[in-house]
Amino acid sequence: MSRVLDVPRELAEPAERGTLTVGHAVVRKVAQHAADQVPGTSRAGKKGTKAKVGGLDNDVDLALDLALQYPAPVRTVVGVVREKVTEEVELLTGYHVRTLAVTVSALLPDVPPRVR
Repeated sequence: MSRVLDVPRELAEPAERGTLTVGHAVVRKVAQHAADQVPGTSRAGKKGTKAKVGGLDNDVDLALDLALQYPAPVRTVVGVVREKVTEEVELLTGYHVRTLAVTVSALLPDVPPRVR
């Protein structure tokens, strides 16, 4: 059985509502997830993309370290990664992505190894 909550019909003034702070750990997770969703990227083991976040106020600086599937058009995939990560971080966190550095640290074959 659920009970109905008393919700005020009018919102308080914006200055009285409080604040919302999104931590850099959340921004890091959003950036990693967005990068891993781009076709052509490869999750190296269970780790996937690594991200570092810095910055002040409403601006963030991101550094990504990721692996791509081999063969992959590196420039094309990295361009899509940049667009996707910037879009997702700005949409979900409200931060402005000031810089985004991408390092491709590995090219991994599309086929899993025969022996584990």
